[in-house]
Amino acid sequence: MEVNIIGAGLAGSEAALQLAKRGFKVNLYEMRPHTKTGAHTTEDCAEFVCSNSLGSYDLTNGSGLLKHEMEILGGELIKIAKECAVPAGNALAIDRHKFSQTVTNKIEQNPNINLIREEITVIPNTPTIIASGPLTSDKFAQSIKEFTNSEYLHFFDAIAPIVECDSINFDIAFWASRYDKGEASYINCPMNKEQYEKFYNILINAPRIEQHDFEKGAKFFESCLPIEVLASRGEDTLRFGPMKPVGLIDKRTNEKNYAVVQLRQDNSAKTLYNLVGFQTNLKWGSQKELLQSIPGLENCNIVRYGVMHRNTFINSPKLLHPTLQTRKRQDLFFAGQITGTEGYTESIASGLLAGINMAKFLNNEQLLELPNETMLGALTHYITNPENDSFQPINSNWGIVPPVELPKKERKNKKLKGQLMSERAIETLKQTLCL
Repeated sequence: MEVNIIGAGLAGSEAALQLAKRGFKVNLYEMRPHTKTGAHTTEDCAEFVCSNSLGSYDLTNGSGLLKHEMEILGGELIKIAKECAVPAGNALAIDRHKFSQTVTNKIEQNPNINLIREEITVIPNTPTIIASGPLTSDKFAQSIKEFTNSEYLHFFDAIAPIVECDSINFDIAFWASRYDKGEASYINCPMNKEQYEKFYNILINAPRIEQHDFEKGAKFFESCLPIEVLASRGEDTLRFGPMKPVGLIDKRTNEKNYAVVQLRQDNSAKTLYNLVGFQTNLKWGSQKELLQSIPGLENCNIVRYGVMHRNTFINSPKLLHPTLQTRKRQDLFFAGQITGTEGYTESIASGLLAGINMAKFLNNEQLLELPNETMLGALTHYITNPENDSFQPINSNWGIVPPVELPKKERKNKKLKGQLMSERAIETLKQTLCL
């Protein structure tokens, strides 16, 4: 039995590897490099296009729990991510090129996977997983729209700039992780009040790239807002967001900073670093002026400018079961960001679940519906809840998981709460899988 998977991004690649190791033949379709997306820069599978971080690996964090659940479920890309990891404190960040090339090699060398470089424009009428991503081509998007008989929702995603490490002035910049947790793996550019105000004035007055007519009126995703949008909410918004200085002290000076810009390692060679939380849609000349106004980056060499692109997702609550199977057609599944799961980890996890459930469907087995107590279960139930009439993309967070009871004196202890919820989730998942 053959399965079609549309899209060789994070979700599609994970789903393909899951089906292949269960003995199914997979036709994995990827339109790149023949058809461009506007955000990808290579033709590799599972390319990271924004940040290179999969988020926290701490089990008291929702994203950390999700990674652990993926390992229990036999996830393939989480293994590769750990092999391609670069220092990032408590976070799992990767060398993006090494990661995507490793995934591509595994797919191309797998005898059960046929990687086909062509654009699909019509939904196949045989078993299929659609993981075409938030940058689905217009032609295929129209086919999905006709199948779902519903309007698409749109939001914008933005990409942060990357600079060369050798161009950073370490007489000013310093190495540290917040509160000295883990290795000192972030580069930090400190600002005093005067420097921050100069930076802020450049930012709020900088010209932006104009949206196309078809993009106007679309919504930003709250957790990936362009820095200029955050700045428009008030002068101090950035100081309490991506530029917060707490827990970041240069031990050479021991001075408290007014604001701090952090840069995170982007490749194994430690030559490239991306600006944390600096997704932007400013014109490139303005980006250069803005970045070079940051102390320590006055002579930075920008190897990739920030860009913004339209992301597309389906109205999953009306279309999907929590198994990621469509309500309308049993042999058709959706996975990845097109379902409204926002984030790299979440995208991989949904591809993992879709691959497992497609295999179960083809084997006439009961599909896996994960309990709400697990993070992946809570995430899939959230995006497929038919009562959700104001659906927007979401990532893993404790707010979608049923709470645990804490003693009155511990109710504000977030770390303890996360620990107990993680322990419950792991135990629940193991019981579900009969492990």
